Parts: sequence; structure tokens; C-alpha cells
Amino acid sequence: MLKKIRIGTRSSKLAVWQAETVAKQFQWAGYETELVKIDSVGDHDQTSPLYRMGITGVFTKNLDTALLNGKVDVAVHSLKDVPTTLPEGIVQAAVLKRGDFNDVLVYKNFYEIFSKNHSVIATGSLRRKAQWLHRYPNHQVVGLRGNINTRLEKLAKNDWDGAIFAFAGLKRLDLLPENYLKLDWMVPAPAQGAVMVATLEKNTEIIEVCKEHLNHSETEICTNIEREFLRVLEGGCSAPVGALAVLRENTIKFKGVVFSPDGTKIMEYSREENLPKAKGLGRLAAENLIERGARKIMRSVPVSEKRINLIATKSLSMRQTEVLSSDIALFMHDFIKIKHSRLKPVVVKNELEHVIFTSQNAVTALLSNFPAEELKFKNIYCVGRKTRRLIKKQIGDVTHMAQSAEELAQFLIDKGVKKATFFCGERRLDTLPDLLEKHDVELDEVVCYKTLPTPKKFDAQYQGVLFFSPSAVESFLLENEPADLTAFCLGETTAKEARKHFKKVEVAKIPLTSSLLEKVNEIFSN
Repeated sequence: MLKKIRIGTRSSKLAVWQAETVAKQFQWAGYETELVKIDSVGDHDQTSPLYRMGITGVFTKNLDTALLNGKVDVAVHSLKDVPTTLPEGIVQAAVLKRGDFNDVLVYKNFYEIFSKNHSVIATGSLRRKAQWLHRYPNHQVVGLRGNINTRLEKLAKNDWDGAIFAFAGLKRLDLLPENYLKLDWMVPAPAQGAVMVATLEKNTEIIEVCKEHLNHSETEICTNIEREFLRVLEGGCSAPVGALAVLRENTIKFKGVVFSPDGTKIMEYSREENLPKAKGLGRLAAENLIERGARKIMRSVPVSEKRINLIATKSLSMRQTEVLSSDIALFMHDFIKIKHSRLKPVVVKNELEHVIFTSQNAVTALLSNFPAEELKFKNIYCVGRKTRRLIKKQIGDVTHMAQSAEELAQFLIDKGVKKATFFCGERRLDTLPDLLEKHDVELDEVVCYKTLPTPKKFDAQYQGVLFFSPSAVESFLLENEPADLTAFCLGETTAKEARKHFKKVEVAKIPLTSSLLEKVNEIFSN
């Protein structure tokens, strides 16, 4: 029996309001509660780079860490700010009844805004900016960061005509002024106005309590559809994507929109569906827009508008790139493509005792040749969380995951493995085979894919390039000169190739895309 439920929250006024609301519902159900404030850089320090960038994902991660470390029993979030894929081991336990999902314009002089040709409106949301410019193309939209109180103060001090806020946030903090206009034409962010409670997947007792006493099923259904739409589009909470699902008389009414960041282009999808048939509606809507070119529209940010312009040698999701400073633009092009090899059935005819994967490409290529049920692997070893996640989903459990090829090689050596099968690419540049061979480990290398260059020439002025593999370095240089560009590399293997050509090479602290982007922020914030 639960004695006390520890509720994790940020220290901002809105976050505490949400946590206290959750606490009251637990208390009404007969449970004692305790609020645990998880502070981090940016909550109070308005001079910090994270605060100025408007990066809220850091705080979400801190609450996740507190859950995983057992410091809190549940964590309370604004659902619209939560990544659509939760960390492994953490689940959505409940969604509270949704508040008003609309955006509002807080204005100074209502008549001047719409009578002037060049009114100035402030918002830190790319979605709001795109929709406002689509409706009022002659207006100017300026950036606005900080918590609600800070943004209201900035509106008062500057000569802007108005600023856009979420209605629910202003209402919950009793900060809604008289001079506001509800923007019922603006499609809200997915899950806007909803509060989510997360907990560990293993905390079955808390999950049952949350489902019984906190969860609002109608809100859960609608926000799940909206977030599925966002997830399939690969948009982050700052992407120019809007979605709204409303349940009325057993019918779901859904509308999803995608804008170009400057508001000049728009794609819409609307559909009504009976509730029993509404499962998968978010995915259906997203796939329809993707087929029509939605991702290209979402990512069409003019690099000339930014202080720093960079090139990424593979496509990244908006959720990944949202951690970049607001004055950094990222142009993405896939400099390599993967071609799967045809493998003979004898490769997986017998059970393999030790199997190694160092990339998702190898896993995908193998599965393009054989169904998962034909893969008889006793022990699977891999590099990287995403590769592990793919293996667990498609093949089975992973015996051990390492952060790098070198780390995995050392693990296998220490474990005493004498023979293993390595599924790899045609031009494998991992150090793992060399390290294993030095310690007399017999390695059967199965080449299951080829890496082909797809170069593109860039004539504009850029300050740096993000490389994720040695092959991408080679492909980039087929059409471009290194000049004074800084090469940002995911790992040492890629950096080794880059140093042959680039004078300035920076390496991620750990071989993760998030770490590489943090390195970019670090270099260009100086």
C-alpha cells in the first residue's frame, strides 16, 4: 500500500500549479503527497544560455532522471512539451482533463494592430509565428523567450503591438488580462492545455491509482491522436505543426496543419471518424501530409536569416534539432545512401552464439533479407541506444550495449568471447574488428549493406558541417572545399577522417546526436 506519493515538478509557477492540481486529486483519493522540486540551470537564472535559447527539453530530462533514480514516484509535465517518444522504462500514467487549448493575443491597442500594415507581434513559437504570418503576411514577428511572467514584462517594456500566449497558462496563473483576443482560427500545438503524469513502467500500483483517480479518458484519446500525428511527422514541440482532435457524441473531429516557418506554405488534413474507428487517425493524417511533401515544407528555413549557418550531412528530426540555439540554422542533406546486400540463407542457417551490430543500418539490412523468426541469435551485442531499441523491437533482447565500438570490443575481450559474427557495411571503418583480432577473437564479417555517396554542392556561406560517418566526409568533399569550415564529428572514427582535410575539428563528448548538437551550441555561443 502506498503511504506517500512523491510528485516531481519544476519550480516555475505554472509547473507548481500543475503539480499541486495533481496532488489535490491524489489527496481526494486518500493518498498523502509531497512535492519535490527538481531545479536545474535555466529555471531561475535568466542569464544562462539554456534560458536564452528557450530550451525546455532539459527540464523534462531532469524529471525523467529523478524518476529513474527513485527520487520521485511521479513527474508532472505540460504534455505539449513532452517528447513523443518517452525514455525507456517511463510511461504515461495519466492525462488530466484538458483546459482551454486555444492561443490568445495579448494586445496594447486592438485597432492599431489590424489597421497598420506593419504591426509587430512577439512569440517564441515557430508554429504561432508561421500561422500569424500566413494570416497577416505584412506583419513582423519577433522572438520572445522566458516564462509567462517574463514574457508579459517584455511585452510591456517593448514597443511591440502584442504577443501570443497559451490561454490555459495565463488562466491557471490568474494572469489573463482584459486586453486579450482568443485566436480560435489558430490550430494549437498537439496536446496544448493538457497535463500529463509520468511514472516508471514497473510502478504498477501507481499506474493503477493514476488511471482510476486522475486520468480523463476523453483527453487521453484526443491527445494521443494529436501526438501520434506529431511523432510520425518527426516534429518537435517547437515545429510549425498544429493538431487538434475533439470528441463529440462518439465522433472524433481531427485537424492537422503543417506550415513553412515563414508562413507562406501550408498543408492541411481534416477528417471525422467514429470513435471505434479512430485508432491510427494521427498516423493516417501524418502519412497523408508526408506523401504531399510536408517534411520539406516544415524544414524550409532560409539559412540567410540566421547568424550561424551549418550543414548536416544527414536528415535530423525537428525534435533533435530543437536544442540548437535560436540563431543557428541547419541545412540538411543526406550525403550518403544505403543499399542493402543480398545475403545467402546459409548466413543464418544455424544458431549464432555471439552476434555484433554497430549500426542501425546493419540491423535494417539484415531484416530486409530474412524475417526475424529465422534469426537464431544466442547473444546480441550492439553500439548505441537506437540500435539496441531497434534490435529489441525487431529481433529480441540485447545481451550488452556499449556507447562506442572500442568500448564494446573491450567488453567482448574481457568476457572471453573467442568467436563472433559481425554484421557490417562494405566499407566498415570501425576499430572493433582490429581490436578483436589483436586479442585472437575470430570474427566472421557479414557485409549486409553498401554506403553510396550522394554529394551536393553548397555555394552559400556556411560556418560548419556536421558529420556522422567517415563516408559522409568523403561524400561532402566530392563537391565542396573544406575552406575555413569547422567539422563537427559524431565520434573519433569520423574525426580521424575529417582531420585529413579540415583544420578545425570538434568531436561530440559521447557518440550521440544530442551530444554533437550540444557541442555546436558550445562552440558558437562563445
